Amino acid sequence: MSNTLLIGKDLPDGLAFAEALADSGRSVFGTAKSEADAAKFESEKIYATTWNKSSAVSAHSVIIRAETKLENLDEAIFYFDASTFCSQFELDRTEDISNGIDSMISGFLYSSNELLKRIDQRKEKISVLFLVKEYPSKYELISSKAVGLVPASTIVSTAQAAFCALAESFSTNVADRDYLSVVLAKCSYSNELYKNEDAIADWTVSSLNTVRTMKNPQTVKQAGTWNKVGGKLQTGFALFR
Repeated sequence: MSNTLLIGKDLPDGLAFAEALADSGRSVFGTAKSEADAAKFESEKIYATTWNKSSAVSAHSVIIRAETKLENLDEAIFYFDASTFCSQFELDRTEDISNGIDSMISGFLYSSNELLKRIDQRKEKISVLFLVKEYPSKYELISSKAVGLVPASTIVSTAQAAFCALAESFSTNVADRDYLSVVLAKCSYSNELYKNEDAIADWTVSSLNTVRTMKNPQTVKQAGTWNKVGGKLQTGFALFR
């Protein structure tokens, strides 16, 4: 089965998702909050390392360690879980901005950029999935019927928008790379699967399996289409490039 790099939900926060990936037969390499957390789950074929999200060198190191441990990478998943970040950055405090940028923006920018450079070096087929578990902003709740819902802080809402912009920009890279496939996926707060990490992971696995079996490379438009988690994957693969 596949070897998968998981970026965005450090262990143990991302354990349920990682376990569901491992249950599908995948070997998973992710990041952890501490060395102790990194060593806890190897019996489940879930490996991890700590990292500095504000460092390109550290992001590169994560990728190399993943390749060394798993021998190669077939898949990479970038997972922005706004609900988890909301618990870390509840208020718009000036002292939280720098840490918020590193945790929710810089880490994804560095790791996706370093991964793309590594993909171009190896030129081996790989599927990259960007998954955003959305949480409503203050602005969105003005016209919402949701009652009693605490909106995401401005820091989290800004980071969520940045992640989506990064995903869309990354998807354009398939234009010159027949060995790269990209899936963009959103899980809105109203999605019935929102609180079910196992179900979200199962959909992710199914989507990556579908992309892997496609015979024709994607166009930029096809790679840049946002999919609803739980819905049918909008591959739109054409017969000709």
